[in-house]
Amino acid sequence: MSRPLAALTLLFCTMLWGFAFVAQKSAMDAMGPLTFSGTRFIIGGLLIVPLALRELRRTASRPTLRQWQLVALMCAVFFAGSILQQYGLMLTTVTNSGFLTGLYVFFVPVIGLVAARIVPHPIIWFCAPIALLGIYLLNGGNFDSFNLGDALIIACAVFWALHVLLLGHLATATGLPILLSVITFLSVGIISAVLAVPIEAPDFTSISNGWMQIAYSACFSTAVAFTGQAIAQQYLPAANAAIILSAESLFAALGGALILGERLPPIGYLGAALIFLAILLVETVPPLWARRRVS
Repeated sequence: MSRPLAALTLLFCTMLWGFAFVAQKSAMDAMGPLTFSGTRFIIGGLLIVPLALRELRRTASRPTLRQWQLVALMCAVFFAGSILQQYGLMLTTVTNSGFLTGLYVFFVPVIGLVAARIVPHPIIWFCAPIALLGIYLLNGGNFDSFNLGDALIIACAVFWALHVLLLGHLATATGLPILLSVITFLSVGIISAVLAVPIEAPDFTSISNGWMQIAYSACFSTAVAFTGQAIAQQYLPAANAAIILSAESLFAALGGALILGERLPPIGYLGAALIFLAILLVETVPPLWARRRVS
């Protein structure tokens, strides 16, 4: 996969995730966060099991013990990020959720630099603030109604940043991005479902009332988007991927406006333009910079 195609793949994934915020929030009218997450991830994981088996047969390499340990850590990080986001969506708006989740644009390069000594391209330090400003303006340039739900979404953004870093490393090192996705989805789905039984006491009626939201989230947001992310991140640095993934907030705002009636403020259009400017710069400047140095 070429780098431009990988970037377009990630952008397509952000669209699916952005609209998924609407499904994730409306599903809470019918069931609890753990029940929704359990059914969503189990179904999403089962959908791509055949692709993972095919990938495993075609790849001679197998993960090392150290890589399996990182896979376990990635699953724990993914569980924390998804559950915190789902609980946060119960208490805040889709637009706010998209904005605050996008904070991993800042967390990814900082955590990568501090924890793993991954030095990003200098353009990242210019584009990350532009993307953050764009996300802030997309939300109307204010944050007066900050609540517990918003705090939970900020916490989830830290875990999503860790997931982006771990996934980028493991997908490249193992060459098994789809298998990694299956392991993550099924493990997180099973844990969520087990916890849901004593905490939420789910029943068939509540799940059936939210079947449309589960179907969208399982098929498109989980099976397609997260697997697409795993594949595309093999060809992009984690910090660059985070900038592209910031477009998720734009699609979340668009979905909230079209489906839930959450209106995008006039200044939000400037925010959308800044997000796309950051994506454009982060994908065009590094290759141009490299060509200039070679010349």
